Amino acid sequence: MADTDTQADDRIIRETGTDARVALLIRPLIETMGYRLVRVRLSGQNGMTLQIMAERLDGTMTVQDCEEVSKAISPLLDVEDVIDKAYHLEISSPGIDRPLVRKSDFEQWVGHLIKLETSMPVAERKRFRGKIAETTEMDVVIERDVASYGDEPVVRVPFDAISDARLILTDDLVRDALRADKKARQEQKKRRGEDADGEDDNNAED
Repeated sequence: MADTDTQADDRIIRETGTDARVALLIRPLIETMGYRLVRVRLSGQNGMTLQIMAERLDGTMTVQDCEEVSKAISPLLDVEDVIDKAYHLEISSPGIDRPLVRKSDFEQWVGHLIKLETSMPVAERKRFRGKIAETTEMDVVIERDVASYGDEPVVRVPFDAISDARLILTDDLVRDALRADKKARQEQKKRRGEDADGEDDNNAED
């Protein structure tokens, strides 16, 4: 069965094994609900935990959103029986120090610090830490925050070599993430016909 994820055409890090089967199963459903699948990960922590990260297209994700996604996908997972062992389902937002799974994620967070692992050696290394300097169609340019002796301070990492990447929590990241979240929520209120304080425009005083 082909992957029909039209909202994540630039997705560069894809699940494998059981994670991939779960992602293929639930992605079409949550997309119809207005959410975007970020990551699926089945781990042996706390018995067996299926962690599903999702977000709205504007990047927000509330507790109510998590509950809505959980209620929608739980029956589907039970019917399809993709996981043959007892497990705990955990729905969460990506968080501020989020994983980066699409080219657009790297583009959005240019200038911020990340840690990154590759599936093959790049510049004789498989682990990198530094700021995203720029992105191209094929790779991401990383400015190392601490370069070892003999290492180039700047390295180009091909997107197809990346196996894991996430933002590192910094004061700048917290500031920019909160600013983006506030902007997204204000846009949501406008679409619902509310003013900036959450009051309905039709009920506002003259």
